[in-house]
Amino acid sequence: MSTDPPQYPNPPDPEDNDPFRKQPPPPPGGAPPPGGAPPPGDTPPPGGGSPYGGDPYGGGYGGQDPLAGMPPLADSGKRVLARIIDMLLVGIVVWLLTLLFGTNEYDLDPDEVEAGKSFGQSLLAAVLYMAYDSYFISRTGQTLGKKWMGLRVANLNDGATPTLQTALVRSAVLWLPFAFCCACIWTAICGGWSFFDKPYKQGLHDKAAKTVVVSVR
Repeated sequence: MSTDPPQYPNPPDPEDNDPFRKQPPPPPGGAPPPGGAPPPGDTPPPGGGSPYGGDPYGGGYGGQDPLAGMPPLADSGKRVLARIIDMLLVGIVVWLLTLLFGTNEYDLDPDEVEAGKSFGQSLLAAVLYMAYDSYFISRTGQTLGKKWMGLRVANLNDGATPTLQTALVRSAVLWLPFAFCCACIWTAICGGWSFFDKPYKQGLHDKAAKTVVVSVR
């Protein structure tokens, strides 16, 4: 009778359960020979197929275009509509909280501008927007606005749902300036960058987090 402890299979990796995660394409010409070397003539060309002459983020498989196997990139107009929806939803909460705590900047006496209250409201808005974005993006890749518009945030290198750390970086770049100055201008520049960016249609916050926004319907 063996005294060896029973062997149990390793627990599944949570990332493997992500239905949107890209899977490596099958090797051309069938399975590679023993030792892992590719069949003769199947070695990918230098630089791969990325529009940048190689994957700039170190992702993809075999130097292929990072977008290979992913849904199409989202329309920038739909992204704007999704962002407006999210801003309205969080804005309502911010408005209610500022009324509750008496930090509504619209009640200021024009002769006695209380900058502290105005900054408090802006800081509260920035924190709530960051928390909202980070929570939903790290769970499913979709805020409520993106879900209703059929959009999703994905890692550029593998198509997976961003981690909480990645989502925090993305939301911080977009919303942190909200607490200091030029909130609306920065939001328009940061998000509007996707209208002109090539080839991945990324906003500045996407570039910082190495994410893209794709259409899921």
